Amino acid sequence: MNTEILELLRENNKSKSWEAIQNKLQPLITKYINGEPVYQFFDTLSDKSLKKNGQLISISTQPVNSFVPYHLHNYIEMMVVLLGSCVVKTQNETIPLKQDEIIFMGSRTIHKVEEIDTGTIVVNIALRKSAFSLKDLDFLTHSRNTQPASSIMFSLLSSENSHGAFNLFHTNHDKHIVNTVYDIISEYYESDNYSNPIIRLEVLELFIRLIRIASKSPILQVQKGKQNSGEIDLLTLLLYIEKNYKKITLKEMAAHFGFNPNYLSSYLKKKTGYTFIKLVHLQRINVVAEYLSLTNVPIEEISTEVGYENPSYLYKIFREYVGCSPTEYRKRNQN
Repeated sequence: MNTEILELLRENNKSKSWEAIQNKLQPLITKYINGEPVYQFFDTLSDKSLKKNGQLISISTQPVNSFVPYHLHNYIEMMVVLLGSCVVKTQNETIPLKQDEIIFMGSRTIHKVEEIDTGTIVVNIALRKSAFSLKDLDFLTHSRNTQPASSIMFSLLSSENSHGAFNLFHTNHDKHIVNTVYDIISEYYESDNYSNPIIRLEVLELFIRLIRIASKSPILQVQKGKQNSGEIDLLTLLLYIEKNYKKITLKEMAAHFGFNPNYLSSYLKKKTGYTFIKLVHLQRINVVAEYLSLTNVPIEEISTEVGYENPSYLYKIFREYVGCSPTEYRKRNQN
């Protein structure tokens, strides 16, 4: 817990009237839920001056003792409870959040936060799609052409079409996650010329740390917002591929989730842009690249370890995805 940052946030989360916010944003009413209007936001506001904030990644504090109606926006919103607790309501669910828990609200997901008291501090981090590119994810990979499923997940999470979705992460007060959040806040409010790229990288680090927690116990650690009728939880599917890439088959994966293989294949292609087999290859090649960079394990053994029984097939796939042979890659990266 960073008391200095918490005191700074207390200065920013003073009570605000909805009328003042409404006058600044001029939001449109898109529908009604049980007689309550749902407003559409396209901008965020600075804490004190209530000026429109055009940054690609912006931070604001949830005002205490203040009414905020149901709303939606065209960016991803990450809400972090730094102190106390709060309740988030979507169109279909009521979601209680405790200290250090983090929820990602999808673009165009209708939601609101129930009024919080003065003992609670909630930070809202707005993530616009244009804040991230595949190049920003290069630090996760060993080549521009290889992406682990976790980086694909992030690009999906930051899309503009995640209607009705949310991801709730129970962090169990993980010190690395908490410290990363405080670092992001510190860089934002005490910014200099280097702050924006640092914030972007730290947000990516935060997301991957959350994915690590989810991969260890996805059922217990992550709750996913309700999908449309019959829709699959994409996050769970990608985590399943990450865990089972060595011997995975489309037929077995479809049976595990209770879906027709053709339907599962089409769904993955539609949502990620990649076929099932390419998602598996990407995960395998990423692991191969780690072995090549960090160990001297023979390539034949690496091939068997990641699920390629024929080393020559590994050479073929690796060159196709990375642009060089495993031997050349090892020599270049270990040097």
